[in-house]
Amino acid sequence: MVVQMYLLLYLAIMTLIVSADEAVKPPVAKLVPKPSTTLGETRIDNYFWMRDRNDPDTIKYLEAENEYTKTEMKHTDALQSKLYSEILGRIQQTDLSVPTKRDDYFYYTRTEEGKQYAIYCRKHGSLEAKEEVLLDGNAMAEGKKYFRVGNFVASPNHKLLAYSVDFEGDEAYTIHVKDLTSGELLADTIPNTYYSLEWGNDNATFFYTVLDAAKRPYKVFRHALGVKKDALVCHETDERFTVELEKTRSRAYILINIGSSLTSEVRYIKADRPKGRFATLLPRIQETEYDVTHHGDSWFIRTNDGAKTFRLVEAPVKDPSRGNWREALASRTEATIESVTAFQNDLVTEERDRGLTKIRIQNFTTGNTHYVDFTEPVYTASLGANAEYDTKLLRFNYTSLVTPNSVFDYNMDTRERELKKQQPVLGGYDPSKYQSERIYATAPDGVKVPISLVYKKGLVQNGTAPMLLYGYGAYGISMDPGFSSDRLSLLDRGFIYAIAHIRGGADLGKPWHENGRILKKKNSFTDFIACAEKLIAEKYTSSNRLAIMGGSAGGLLMGAVTNMRPDLFGVVVAKVPFVDALNTMLDATLPLTVGEYEEWGNPNEQQYYDYIKSYAPYENVAAKEYPAMLVTAGLNDPRVSYWEPAKWTAKLRAMKKDHRPLLLKTNMGSGHFGSSGRYEYIKETAFDYAFILDALGVE
Repeated sequence: MVVQMYLLLYLAIMTLIVSADEAVKPPVAKLVPKPSTTLGETRIDNYFWMRDRNDPDTIKYLEAENEYTKTEMKHTDALQSKLYSEILGRIQQTDLSVPTKRDDYFYYTRTEEGKQYAIYCRKHGSLEAKEEVLLDGNAMAEGKKYFRVGNFVASPNHKLLAYSVDFEGDEAYTIHVKDLTSGELLADTIPNTYYSLEWGNDNATFFYTVLDAAKRPYKVFRHALGVKKDALVCHETDERFTVELEKTRSRAYILINIGSSLTSEVRYIKADRPKGRFATLLPRIQETEYDVTHHGDSWFIRTNDGAKTFRLVEAPVKDPSRGNWREALASRTEATIESVTAFQNDLVTEERDRGLTKIRIQNFTTGNTHYVDFTEPVYTASLGANAEYDTKLLRFNYTSLVTPNSVFDYNMDTRERELKKQQPVLGGYDPSKYQSERIYATAPDGVKVPISLVYKKGLVQNGTAPMLLYGYGAYGISMDPGFSSDRLSLLDRGFIYAIAHIRGGADLGKPWHENGRILKKKNSFTDFIACAEKLIAEKYTSSNRLAIMGGSAGGLLMGAVTNMRPDLFGVVVAKVPFVDALNTMLDATLPLTVGEYEEWGNPNEQQYYDYIKSYAPYENVAAKEYPAMLVTAGLNDPRVSYWEPAKWTAKLRAMKKDHRPLLLKTNMGSGHFGSSGRYEYIKETAFDYAFILDALGVE
């Protein structure tokens, strides 16, 4: 009897050991060799099958990876909960945006404690008037895994609201129209639309964009309320180009902005005559970009025609051809003109001067020019919601690594500013306890690359501090330094947070982008590596205390630098990473393909094929040791398909020669931007931070 009891106990223990053993084993993806031949070279892709959602093993594999990730992170549950509570505790959950005045109405959003989504409201006449709820995101999202509002545009007479919603995360929005007098929805419903929508001044017509099979906004339609068949007004057949709509601040014209990465064209129509025909303002010329703002009898055109950093010209509305241009603001080597907008009495431009954003104001009557003054050495300033044309008040946003986002109204005549709101940070945040600075790393070609840093004062530079280094470096998108209350959970644990302002972005203007794309793309990677080496050499951190993070094209950056220098980083977090670059760019049916040739190159041509292949993360996974890695994906992501991070993870699992964590976390109900609900988004942030803290061994 005793022997039998011992035998049963032994079998029970062995069962537990085996079960535990099986529970911690990572999923192994099946191998299905898929040959493909390009320019005479045949490559084998063992994980091509993951592109097929109908293959039962695809969802099974993603779910197995999710379960493995959950198991491996189980020991951090308490830490995740603590981080979640910290981050949530700094947020004013019941809050109100700064109202935007348009005519006699004040539009704003507000949030309520315990509710995931914003409530869209307005008041008529004054801010003391009775509130009118236009949309309640919480009611609309009930029972949905995902919810996001795309367009939200009131008609000129404020009696109708055209808005669009996405319940999948695939960024294909459905337009609805609400009668704001009765509160009823009209029968007008339009699926498969994108982000821009503009009303004609007749209050009965609006224009919208639709998506092709590759998720490219390629057509503009005119919709008349109550009419089932819409009129096609623009069809962009060149797959490099996308279309979007804009209404001039003067409200006199509706614009169709057609653009690729390098080339643009604007078409326009009088908003008072929405049934007319769109005219082309300036015909497109390859590698010439321009955009416009309207003022009186003139267009003000921002263009890189004859100016790499852009210049500003004035042209008559009646004939804006090049022969009628008058230079309004010349180009400068050190400064890039990033936007232009006209008010009734003032012309406002946003500029980037040696990496800093500036706001320039010129009075039309006097010609006097001045810049809005900012005191911090490193900051970010940008125009805010300016809905009025005839106004002296300019709304702008201001933030830095230590200053929470602040909304100002600035009097363009008196130069006085009024702080309308600063993002509240609960829990007694004191900016004087934190330090921000900017240093420079030297890239292999001698270029100085800026690094923005923030940390808690009292830092001792002895190489022991943990660090999170962020990078992007693509599409001419700048990673400007801004405040994040979430980040305090790292800074208060002794972290340094850093941004590498690498080439490929436009952090130092248009030339910065030009030197980090196509056949100069590797500058992005070597810049980032140089930044990491600089931070280690200056003893801000050390390689085993350094975590790096990037998403989308920044995820490609993560994959590339990790393949190149896996010894340099302790932890890698790659969010929805564009890592299967070569295969994606060879498939013209995918969203990130034809329109991306001007950013990455067309691999159907030998020089681009060879170059992309030489750095594409998936192609260059090797049998060597890698850092601890967290990879995320969105099942419905239209920008970076879920299979890119999934294939990359599977290949890394099969080839890497270390036992450090490698986790894949796929959100099965969202797309490129993660969870749509604010509380779910905080949970994702807490998860990422917990992984970093745990992998670096930070208490």
